Amino acid sequence: MKLIGNKWDEILSEEYAKPYFVNMLEKVNSEYAKFKVYPPQNKVFNAFKLTDFDNIKVVILGQDPYHQPGQAHGLCFSVLPGVEPPPSLKNIYKELKNEGYDVNENNGCLINWTRQGVLLLNTVLTVRESLPQSHKNIGWLDFTDSVIKNISDKKQGVVFLLWGRNAIDKKKIIDESKHICLTAPHPSPLSAYNGFFGCDHFKKCNEILKKQGKKEINWQV
Repeated sequence: MKLIGNKWDEILSEEYAKPYFVNMLEKVNSEYAKFKVYPPQNKVFNAFKLTDFDNIKVVILGQDPYHQPGQAHGLCFSVLPGVEPPPSLKNIYKELKNEGYDVNENNGCLINWTRQGVLLLNTVLTVRESLPQSHKNIGWLDFTDSVIKNISDKKQGVVFLLWGRNAIDKKKIIDESKHICLTAPHPSPLSAYNGFFGCDHFKKCNEILKKQGKKEINWQV
């Protein structure tokens, strides 16, 4: 099965064959047929298409896609060009500005990060309109756990930016003897002032990459 079209298909080939994954895709196809579901069906695996396995330097974990029309396009926290950045992304931009990066606050599209080796991964890849976490229990969590474990097992020195309880829970499947996990509260308006602001994760991430001899991420938007 070639869902993605790059090395991810090889990495995840065993996962594609598991009964839960086959059943999950059937459920997802049924949801798209009956309801409004986001992101557009051809964008579900966008994070993997834009950041090939061999290019990963950084992983940012989100929860599930934005659930209103015209926002989600398969990358966590990112929205399509021309769409106003949602509150969590606005807070990410505030932190970027606090760390000294230039930000175009009208541009919520983070594709430029993916081209530099940043995997923008939601732990659930689809959602029904206006029903956050509506697809949480159909199998996506098993799939993205496998994705994270494959990165942990087969790569070295990846920086994981884990914001909020759901993302931080993934630390248990990351080998911290090989990788670096930076944790902070979620950038949502409910928790950003509890430690997301001032976390300096973007600077710290680049310091780590520089020490590893890797090219730093240009976080400017």
